[in-house]
Amino acid sequence: MVLAREVTAIRSGLGRAVFGMVAGPDGPDNRARIHGTPGPRWFAEDRPIRRVHADASMFVGGLRALLLQSLHPLAMAGVADHSDYRADPWGRLQRTSTFLAVTTFGPDADAQRAVNKVRGIHRRVRGVTPDGTAYEAGDPHLLEWVHIAEIDSFLLAHQLYGARPLDQASRDAYVADTARVATALGVLDPPRTEGELRERITAYRPELRGTPAARDAARFLLLTPPLPLPARAPYGVLAATAVAMLPAWARKPLWLPYFPPLETTAVRAAGRVLVGGIRWVMTAGQEEHAPGRRASTAR
Repeated sequence: MVLAREVTAIRSGLGRAVFGMVAGPDGPDNRARIHGTPGPRWFAEDRPIRRVHADASMFVGGLRALLLQSLHPLAMAGVADHSDYRADPWGRLQRTSTFLAVTTFGPDADAQRAVNKVRGIHRRVRGVTPDGTAYEAGDPHLLEWVHIAEIDSFLLAHQLYGARPLDQASRDAYVADTARVATALGVLDPPRTEGELRERITAYRPELRGTPAARDAARFLLLTPPLPLPARAPYGVLAATAVAMLPAWARKPLWLPYFPPLETTAVRAAGRVLVGGIRWVMTAGQEEHAPGRRASTAR
């Protein structure tokens, strides 16, 4: 009995630490507002977007998305020139996490306000790349690349490491759900099926390449994130799992390794253990306060 209480206390403590890193100091208040405010939502409770975005696989999917997004030189230029990801990487993670939570689970009005805020930021993000190409974060074509790289990563991570992977119909429905948010952000014609998603990614490939800024960001994300010593080994597993989900064509420009036999055995097994562990600690508080409800990694 004493041991069980100790395990519960450790689990709860780890869950709070992980949640604090992802959601920030305002996380508990944001969670209460997002889930406790009455009113209509963009997505009903049975929609696949809620199932995917509530799963711990989002951790590995999010890191994979950042690596894939960096391959577009205009998207990477916007991050390098206007983002403080090196000085405040957890702040960026927390803002992204909150946006996903609000648009997926929050009331209509809050979701729209979150979108409006992002669009306002995008209007100020513009510049010129080192080769003289102008960019604007609000460019619908650039927004689409960021969107499809993100949802492709979330969907793949959920299929490999999610608690309840989706069937084909639900995967198509997930892509269609995310199109609702993409359209609100300014994407003109986002994909609405998994097949369309694959086609769009293929269509963007001629525009993608590794730049010094992209490789620098990959090194920072994978090798030198500001983490306390106890967190470095688990994060190493998370990083290896994210890299293993990238296709070969996406790794070469970033100078990332490619070892298929090892990745489909040892790395995937380690990834399942890690994501399962994150899921276990993240659901501790939710089980204590609201039995039966699933916890969201973005909440």
